[in-house]
Amino acid sequence: QVQLVESGGGLVQAGGSLRLSCAASGSILRPNAMGWYRQAPGKQRELVATITNGGSTNYANSMRGRFTISRDNAKNTVYLQMNSLKPEDTAVYYCNEQSVGGTYWGQGTQVTVSS
Repeated sequence: QVQLVESGGGLVQAGGSLRLSCAASGSILRPNAMGWYRQAPGKQRELVATITNGGSTNYANSMRGRFTISRDNAKNTVYLQMNSLKPEDTAVYYCNEQSVGGTYWGQGTQVTVSS
């Protein structure tokens, strides 16, 4: 089992920035990929970005250039730096971890962007 704990969400004005963190603990297997997904009210959960333990990244097109994913393998932590936030970025952001051991999700952290 892997436990994921997100932090860093909150309320920000449009154009502002937030940095999300997700710390993983438990039976972490390598190699693994960690990432962020989000779900807005009434919408399906969607990919934001993923990163492998080797540092390869993948972004959803709408976030590319504004969001940056990174990770600290020594701390088993993944980060999401979000800049130039827009009201449509408002959602619950979920941390995700995938390996041969399975797929795990955090409890989510709310990000609200006011116009």
